[in-house]
Amino acid sequence: MNKIQIEDFEKFASSFELAKDLEGTHFLITGATGLIGSSLVRALLALHREISITCPVRNLEKARTMYAADADKIEFIECDLLTYLLELKPDNVFQYIVHCASPTAGSYMVAHPVETYELAFESTCLLLKHAHATDAFGMVYVSSLEYYGQMFDDRIITEDMMGYIDMASPRSSYPLGKQVAEYLCFAYAHEYGVKVKVARLTQTFGAGIAATDNRVFAQFARSIIDNQDIILHTSGESAKPYCYTTDCISAILYILLKGEKGEAYNVANEDTYISIKEMAEFLRDHFNPQIEVRLEFHPEMGYAPVTKLRLSTEKLRSLGWTPKYDLKAMCMNLISSMKV
Repeated sequence: MNKIQIEDFEKFASSFELAKDLEGTHFLITGATGLIGSSLVRALLALHREISITCPVRNLEKARTMYAADADKIEFIECDLLTYLLELKPDNVFQYIVHCASPTAGSYMVAHPVETYELAFESTCLLLKHAHATDAFGMVYVSSLEYYGQMFDDRIITEDMMGYIDMASPRSSYPLGKQVAEYLCFAYAHEYGVKVKVARLTQTFGAGIAATDNRVFAQFARSIIDNQDIILHTSGESAKPYCYTTDCISAILYILLKGEKGEAYNVANEDTYISIKEMAEFLRDHFNPQIEVRLEFHPEMGYAPVTKLRLSTEKLRSLGWTPKYDLKAMCMNLISSMKV
């Protein structure tokens, strides 16, 4: 971790109000080498509450290198995720389960729609079965704002709304996978009383984003750092709010501990709602006014279709959660972290 990440998790640990409720618990966290999963693991370690953490990973060496000095505090299991989940026994008891594992690259979703959809369904189903068999204290399925599909205006989006999804597009494997996984969560909560909740995340970023990350905010940050023009590969009309990594982790834990079973919660900072083009211009104006914002279409890159998702977080805020980072602070930490 770099200095900014360390400071982020120290600030999180000093301000997270529900830390005592996690004392001595055991977590199963999937996707622990991704942004959300790794941030959750590091946030839990920073609390110093004797929390045990088990993480199934595809590459043990990568995971141990990624966590460096903290690696010995985590139980890593090198495995294929579905195989591991199929082999879980009732005596493998985890008080809390957070399911973060999911593909993030649009190009992968386009090339592998079957695997994208099936992973969402099958992994969530197996985790819900285990949570039910062991009477887990709580489970969070980490979903996405893409659950909503396309919305075409700036209406406020609450958790009960739905947009349009093109059923003939391979890229739809991702939002449709999120929908089916969310429905499984609702069904298990309704029929079996499983204490599962859904965190419906907006795009999340902050310190610690990999230098090779290909999501638009990382592309924009690299352009700022390298003193190069920001290139838009779409019209930039799509708009959404954003969320800082530790704000997102705080939200997931609030949902885990205080959310209602079977319910979904939007996770975002509503005040950061902005289009992709406006965000590129925001970054240029605040961090490198010498460069330009230019348009070069590359449809083969698998970007999500144009949509506007002004998420309401009223439901999440009712649990007592509030974000701590505005858009400028988020971008400043992202850029500073990527410079290291």
